[in-house]
Amino acid sequence: MQKRVVYLDKGELIGYNVFILNIIRAKKADKAEVLSNSRIKDILEGCKSLEGDTYDKAVYLLKEIIQKHPFASGNRRTAIVTVKSFLVKNKLYFGVKDSPEQARVLVGVREKFYKDEEIKEWLKDGKIREFRR
Repeated sequence: MQKRVVYLDKGELIGYNVFILNIIRAKKADKAEVLSNSRIKDILEGCKSLEGDTYDKAVYLLKEIIQKHPFASGNRRTAIVTVKSFLVKNKLYFGVKDSPEQARVLVGVREKFYKDEEIKEWLKDGKIREFRR
């Protein structure tokens, strides 16, 4: 029997964007602002309706936040914090190490360099092939 999945809500997702931009400002112009409430709604609903396990849903969240760009700033940073929270809330392991090299992986996700299975394994064990343009 599969465990009941604990999902994030819109307020939590927006809160992560505000939080991350207060902690890590990459650019002086970074600001916490929602560009599209409908994109946020679509991302969260898509996560709930997706078939697959909780890691599959985490991959979906990561990709959609990065690629649909619902925030003015910090979409990649928000995506990784959101996914970590999502997995931890569901009592699953988050294997991505906190290091600057991991940011390159997020660029690869944005540019659709990685397949879903690669991203899933990265979330589980922190290992993924190097991103190259």
